[in-house]
Amino acid sequence: MSVDIVYRPIGILHTPFQDLAGMPIQPTGEASAPGTAEIFPSFADGLKDLEGFSHLILLYHLHQVPRTDLRVVPFLGSEARGVFATRAPTRPNPIGLSVVRLQAIEDNVLHLANVDILDGTPLLDIKPYVPAFDRPKRARAGWLEAAQREVRTRQSDDRFRSRGG
Repeated sequence: MSVDIVYRPIGILHTPFQDLAGMPIQPTGEASAPGTAEIFPSFADGLKDLEGFSHLILLYHLHQVPRTDLRVVPFLGSEARGVFATRAPTRPNPIGLSVVRLQAIEDNVLHLANVDILDGTPLLDIKPYVPAFDRPKRARAGWLEAAQREVRTRQSDDRFRSRGG
């Protein structure tokens, strides 16, 4: 089945991260930083009532991902894993997800903390983080159980850049 799916960005993310190397690999990393989400004016009305939430789920297009890999050596590992068992960016559909802290809203600009996203990234959607919905009981982290403590200090490198470049 061949279906064309087209998304249009609702805004753009502004962060201090100009290069993939050195970025935090998750929002909980020590290298995470403040940033903003500039929501395009035609979508600004959708921000109504968002100020009451402490955290947001951002869905965005990984616009600097040059390829797709079905097996990857993730940042928190040393052996190849199936891409769907990782948070690696080289996915068939390069969609990123981050849970960030909402600090303030000024007109159509969201001020955020704990950002782990490349500057200029197109924002696809925003969803409020709701602990009762988004934090399941008895969740397991598979192969990441042993490595998840490293996420605070691990930073991105160039392993997901284009091959040969």
